[in-house]
Amino acid sequence: MTEQVPPAAGPHGPAGPPAVLVARAPERASGLLALLRERGLDPVAAPVIERAPVEDPAELDAARARLADGRYAWVVITSVNAVYALLGARIGAPGDSTPPDDVGRTTWWAAVGPATQRALARYGVAADLVPGTASAAGLADAFPRAAERTEPRVLLPLGDLAADTLRTELEAKGWAVDVVTAYRTVARELPPELHRRYDVVVVASGSAARQVAAQLGPQRVVAIGEPSAGTARAVGHTVLGVAAQPTDESLADAVAEALVRT
Repeated sequence: MTEQVPPAAGPHGPAGPPAVLVARAPERASGLLALLRERGLDPVAAPVIERAPVEDPAELDAARARLADGRYAWVVITSVNAVYALLGARIGAPGDSTPPDDVGRTTWWAAVGPATQRALARYGVAADLVPGTASAAGLADAFPRAAERTEPRVLLPLGDLAADTLRTELEAKGWAVDVVTAYRTVARELPPELHRRYDVVVVASGSAARQVAAQLGPQRVVAIGEPSAGTARAVGHTVLGVAAQPTDESLADAVAEALVRT
């Protein structure tokens, strides 16, 4: 049974349902929006950041060539955007089910969590490692130590704003890590009608937390994980809750629980 949240004072008045902004593109937030509505909330989704191609693709193209040549023991994926940036240009639109010969069939693939695992599967790539804790720290803990081999090399495609923590952890386990900037993160302005008060804002990345603060000012937020929660606090948000897992169900539960507590 889903938890129904009592009406709270907000943009709709004392009798209206709590208003929730999900800082994510509507097509990626449809499942979460449905779950929030089931819990008696009034959610809307709009992106505050979006993926953009790197200005010079030469480095990414070179990494793809090395992957096709079997130069990498592992590819480590930490975001859905990294999947699209690395594989999309080589395979086509998401939904293609059969990877071509140059995807790196002899390479092992690690996905940070279920969402990245599903994104890889849409391109016909099976994840060989998905940690129990869906975070960079969880992935680093679960990742094996490098065995003695000629080239224990890992490809780590990241966004331009990603932290260097994971590379450091993998290198400590004996891996040579090629970090490649696979995409840029750029701001996307909320439409004017969404510049209003919200009872809760859901953020799924530190970049989204920063942009929400820049566009709307400090908010009461629920974060998808501790890294995004830490960034949210650093830019002035009040963190009401953190999802137990990076899933729509956990996010919806965290939002409902936060509203009941407040």
